[in-house]
Amino acid sequence: MITHHTALIYTMVLVSASDRRMPDIELRKIGEIIGTLPVFTGYNTQLLPQTASACADLLDDEEGLEKALALIEAALPAKLRETAYALACDIAAADQEVPEEEARMLEMIRHRLKIDRLIAAGIERGARARFSK
Repeated sequence: MITHHTALIYTMVLVSASDRRMPDIELRKIGEIIGTLPVFTGYNTQLLPQTASACADLLDDEEGLEKALALIEAALPAKLRETAYALACDIAAADQEVPEEEARMLEMIRHRLKIDRLIAAGIERGARARFSK
């Protein structure tokens, strides 16, 4: 079992790593989110590198993605599932492009966390609006 903080970080890492690259802008955005959002109050930011690394290591396993999604699902209470999806969308939108792999990962997260399609569409539109230039 992982904490809700770890689950939120795993969610962001899954999206960033889904296209087999983790651009600096997405990594910076993860750090900014952790440093500023109230949901991360009490999180020891010194743990971020090892938390992200643990997620990456998990993904190296043949069933790693399924294991990561199961851990995320188990760790997040219902009230934080939309938050997790919103954070995932922010990471996907941070570099102004959402490749097919990231879009598919967002879909997998949405289904796994049982986010209603209309709510997801609103969250996605908000992320696009926040990162538009």
